[in-house]
Parts: sequence; structure tokens; C-alpha cells
Amino acid sequence: MPRLSEVQESFRIAVTSLRVNLMRSILTTAGVVVGVVLVVLMGWTIGGLDAVWEKTISIIGKDMIYIDKWNWAGGGNWRMMEARKDITLEQAEALSARMESAEETIPITRKWGGSVSLGNTSLRCSIMGTTSTYGNTSAGSTEEGRFFNEVEEREAEKVVVVGYNIKKNLFPTESPVGKSLKIAGVPYRIVGVVEKRGFLFMDFIDNQVFIPLYAFRSSFGFFDRSFSVGLKAGSERMLDIVRDEAVGHMRSIRNVAPADEDDFSINEMKAFDQQAKNIRLGIWVVGMGLTLLAFIVGSIGIMNIMYVSVTERTKEIGIRKAIGARRSSILAQFLIESAMLCVAGALIAFPIAQIIVGSAQYLAVNVFEQDWASVVSPLVPFDLLGIAVGVSILVGLLAGLLPAIKASGLDPVEALRSE
Repeated sequence: MPRLSEVQESFRIAVTSLRVNLMRSILTTAGVVVGVVLVVLMGWTIGGLDAVWEKTISIIGKDMIYIDKWNWAGGGNWRMMEARKDITLEQAEALSARMESAEETIPITRKWGGSVSLGNTSLRCSIMGTTSTYGNTSAGSTEEGRFFNEVEEREAEKVVVVGYNIKKNLFPTESPVGKSLKIAGVPYRIVGVVEKRGFLFMDFIDNQVFIPLYAFRSSFGFFDRSFSVGLKAGSERMLDIVRDEAVGHMRSIRNVAPADEDDFSINEMKAFDQQAKNIRLGIWVVGMGLTLLAFIVGSIGIMNIMYVSVTERTKEIGIRKAIGARRSSILAQFLIESAMLCVAGALIAFPIAQIIVGSAQYLAVNVFEQDWASVVSPLVPFDLLGIAVGVSILVGLLAGLLPAIKASGLDPVEALRSE
């Protein structure tokens, strides 16, 4: 093992060598720079995706359970689910009367492929009929106005709470609260706007409007329409308790035999976790493939330059060995030089990555008006710098190993004869 003084001397010689061949050193690190930039961008992208997903499920409600005819995630036997009997309003109300552990039990029905209009402008959207208690959930939280109340629900008043995208497209420069739009040709007064809830592949949930349940019945009817039942557990800790109680009551209400499977589905936000995981995995696979390629190219370049350096400095190595330098000292010198090349590449790459990240986030928010980007930090996490430097040191040591072994194994007599 080289002594501390020898390591310090190796550092000094390595720094001197890199400074003497500055332009060559910079060009040599190009592959490492690209690799580190890709590592940082991949880490930032995955971290940003996690932040966006966490924001979405926190707004929609981690403590919500939905009982539906269909499985949200699309798993299971589609034909079997299609053959299930619809969940009726009477069954939803019966469940509400029996539930003890849930804070709220909310009947919900929808018209998919509906539309709202303002003047000559029409937007496709999902129309949800529900009760005023939906406003007590995080999914019904409003950023403007309010959710409709119990009186408006009971009287089937033509009031509506619109989703973020409806407001953005129909009322881009003004508050829609107090104004009217038409649903199925009938004027509805806007009383509120729900918070932005969906990002990326969940953006569709902002294309919804919410109207009182009995106003929905007067416009669209309940015939041949299956209901969902939303259950607010109050906390994630209560989810299992609420789920088990709801399953037991629904089986009883729908007369499911003890030996038969449930003829309904229990849906939670975690049903979409797999989609988020698939996106994250795709980014990771592509990013790692490109990063590995960049590091391979970079390491080959560094290894070749280190071989050139060994050849150019053969006489220097011979002199050092002749005056007593140990083999381990020569080995350490060239390994340190190779590692320093890669660390320099990492330190160059990190600010480049930060500029790319900051610019991308700014353009996404301010130029392309991508709402999801506002959730993502424009700053690269500092821990990625540590990862980048660590990976760079490893690449440098591996790339410099064979040239360093060659240098340390030179015979001093033969080395001194070289020109």
C-alpha cells in the first residue's frame, strides 16, 4: 500500500499532467460528461414523476375507497365484469345506512362522453351526479367558489361545480363562479371550481363537472346506469377496516352467496400505482441504456488516453522507479489521474444538467403551459451530485486500471532507454 506522502505526491503529479494537457483532458472527459448528464436527468425525471404522482393522489384522496361495477385498473375478466348487475341508487343508499366506520358514504353516477357548452364552444367531459357530501372529500375541494350544498341537492337545482380544465378552456381570463354554461341544453349556474387534480396520464380527471344527483336524474335519468359508492375512510390507517366492512355489507345487499366471488370491485388510488411504476421503469431502462453507452464510450476514450500518457511518460516512470518509487506508487499515480479525469467530467456535467433541468421546467410551465411541471422542482437534488461523482470515480478507476498496471510493471532500465 502506498504511504500518505506517496498518495499526495501522486495527486500532485496527476494534477500537473492534466494541466499540461488541458485541452486533451477536456476532450477526453466528453463521454463522461454525457453519461453524468444522463444520470442526473434520469434521476430528476423519476423524482419529478414521483412528486407529480404524490400530488395527484394526495388531492384525489389517499383515504378514499370506491365500490364500482368495474375494476379501474382493467384487471380481471372483462366479460365477467360486463355481466355483473348494475349497482343501483337503492343499493348505494342501503350501504350508506349500514356503514359505521366510514366518515362519508357518497353515491356517484356518471355520464361518460358528455359535453358542456358556452356560446358556440363545446367541450367533451365526464358529467358526475353526486351528493353534497362529495364536497367533504379532498377530491371535491374547490379553489374557487364552493361545492353545491344539501339544499341545492335536495331541490335538484341546476348548479354545477366545474373541473380545472373546463374553467381553463371556457373561462381562461376570468372567474366562472356565478356564470352559466349549458349541460344537455339546460343552463347550469357555476358555483365552484375544483382544484387541479390530475397530472400527466391522470389529466382526464380535470375534464369533469359535478351536478346534484337529482338534477342529474332530471337531465339524464338513472335507467340502465350503474352507480359507484365513494367511501371516505378518514385516514389511510382506516382503509382496511372500511374496506372489509363495505365488502361484507355489499355482499349482503346484493345477495352474493357465501361461496361466490364478489360481483363488484373495490377501487383505490393505488390501482394506478402500476401505471406510474411502468412509466418510471421505462424511463429508467431507456436512461440506463443511454447512460451505460455514454460511460462505455467515455471509459474507452480515457483508457486510450491513459495508454498514450504511459507511452509518453515512459522515461519519467523509469526515473521515478530508479530513484526508489514503488510499483504501488506508480499504480496509484495513474489510477488517480484517470479518476480525476472522470471527476472533472462530473463537475462539468452537473451545472450543464442543472441548466437543462431549469430551462426545461421553465419552458414547460411558462411557454407550453404544462400544469404538471409546476409540481416538479427546477433544481437538481444535490444528492445526485454525490451519485454522479461516485459513479465517475468508479468509471475512472476501471478505465485506468490496465494502463496503470502497464505503467507500474515497466522495467526501469528499459524505461530509461526509451526516447
